[in-house]
Amino acid sequence: MNKLFVFTLFISLFSCNNKIVINKKLINKHLITLSSDEMEGRRAGSDGIEKATKYIESEFERIGLSKYDTLNSFRQNFKFYEMSCNNVVGVLKGKSLSDEYVIVSAHYDHLGIDKEKQGDNIYNGANDNASGVAAVLTLAEHFKKLDLNERTMIFIAFTAEEMGLRGSRFFSKSIDPDYFIAGVNIEMIGTESEFGKNTAWLTGFDRSDFTEIIQKNLSNSKYKIMPDPYPKQNLFFRSDNAPLARLGIPAHTFSTTAVGKDSHYHKVTDEYKMLDVQNIKEIIDMISIGILSIIKGEDTPTRVVINE
Repeated sequence: MNKLFVFTLFISLFSCNNKIVINKKLINKHLITLSSDEMEGRRAGSDGIEKATKYIESEFERIGLSKYDTLNSFRQNFKFYEMSCNNVVGVLKGKSLSDEYVIVSAHYDHLGIDKEKQGDNIYNGANDNASGVAAVLTLAEHFKKLDLNERTMIFIAFTAEEMGLRGSRFFSKSIDPDYFIAGVNIEMIGTESEFGKNTAWLTGFDRSDFTEIIQKNLSNSKYKIMPDPYPKQNLFFRSDNAPLARLGIPAHTFSTTAVGKDSHYHKVTDEYKMLDVQNIKEIIDMISIGILSIIKGEDTPTRVVINE
């Protein structure tokens, strides 16, 4: 059979599969739930984030993910200044390369409720970062249905990012980085990138060849990945990819939203109604295509060297 025909057929089937799972109905369900007032702004350690934890757990269970390492639930519990916190971790075991891991992550905490504020006082965190968590949940279900990952995929909703990356720092201290091939972190994809439709940018663009792999995989698609347009903001070290990258893991963050230019950033106006759901869908689709050769074991990004 002609190799070009086989490749074209695979891409066609892959795109069809994308449309089955990566659709606005499913994404909307995650976004509306996680950014609702009922979640009380998802502040780490609060009753509100407990509701979000239970939702993510129920979705991991429904999708059919396994528990991580020796955990008997999807929760990875830890204490932070006497406050009980937990990451939510689900696993899609790989086939021939099951002892090599690719992380897909986003933080699910936000700022909670300002009880001294009059009127709307709930920081719903729709873009920051219900959008990223919706992507993680959608990608988990997508790749579970595709069933083609040779490497094991670990899907993580990190807590306490807003308190200094506490959840990702805790997770990073518990792992042997030699077994971790890549980290795919997703942060604030709810608005269109300044580069235009069907684009996102990646932090740490030149710190490994992760970017080159993503660009290669996207070369026959409508999507483009661009370098972080705000190098002075040091965003590579300000999201949950950073603790992993400091261990040498090629971990990078996908985003579309400029922190300094987003008028809703860390405001009570960061609500579902402000999101561009079509943009979120397209970026999830982009990530699913971009990381495909990594999870299939065909490409391995170079390690990150941190000097600063």
